[in-house]
Amino acid sequence: MLLSKLFSKKKSNHTLAVTFRQHSLALCYIAESGDVICRTMPLISGDYKSAVAQICAEKDIEQSNCHLVLSASQSQTVQIEKPSIPVAEINDALKWQVKDLVTYSPDNMILDYYDGAVAIAGQEKVNVVCTAKSDLKNIIAPLIDEDFDVKSIITEEFAFAALVPEQEAASLLICQQPNEEIVILIVKQGKLFFSRRLRGFMQLASKSEDELAMTVIDALSLEVQRSTDYFERQLKQAPIQSIQIIVPIEHEGFLARKLAENTNVAVEILSLPEGFQGKREYAAAIGAAQVLNAGKS
Repeated sequence: MLLSKLFSKKKSNHTLAVTFRQHSLALCYIAESGDVICRTMPLISGDYKSAVAQICAEKDIEQSNCHLVLSASQSQTVQIEKPSIPVAEINDALKWQVKDLVTYSPDNMILDYYDGAVAIAGQEKVNVVCTAKSDLKNIIAPLIDEDFDVKSIITEEFAFAALVPEQEAASLLICQQPNEEIVILIVKQGKLFFSRRLRGFMQLASKSEDELAMTVIDALSLEVQRSTDYFERQLKQAPIQSIQIIVPIEHEGFLARKLAENTNVAVEILSLPEGFQGKREYAAAIGAAQVLNAGKS
């Protein structure tokens, strides 16, 4: 991976996952002993570097294998036709193919890609995830200085998808971090088939049941229908059999029940792994930690 030269190589049996948000950082630290710490760190004036340095200074968090989850504002994803060139050359070629589709300049762009789950109209697609190299180095530096080993960097879509056990049937996820927008995902056979970020749902936690019923439920149900239509008609996939939600608000159960009435599909509260059930506001960080720990086996 392009970032490998930035990473420390010190071995550790602790795991630290950090998710970046608009106004805070959320972390999930799993010690070798199995002890878990989930914590939110305030973000002052968008200064991610200082917030990361504060994490490194926490006395109860030791040097760890580290996984970072970028926020929506820190990355951009575009889908293009996959280049017909050797795999070793794809990353360099993609930088120039997407330069007019993203806001990062080629000389300050770092990217990776993942193949589309299915071909569309006979064309093999690739999803290109880009971020600014200078910004990434800025937030990684405090971790490297304190001997944290940054294993990988993902977007929140993959962090949430990691919470779903691999299964044959497709599952639609409605996911949200506190004070962030909703993300809709469709996961099948452990692969991310579809993702879409919604706008206008950031303040769900402040709404009453009546407010959710009057405005939010119908709007969200419409977005779910659009997503399932694309999955079933454009990607030619079997109908969605279940919807799972991880929306850490007081009325999460009410939201699930009303969505079930509107969509005529079973809607369930997404269960978190054992030991994390009471930490739903840290779901993206927990998912990232699952990705990292799975990679150890």
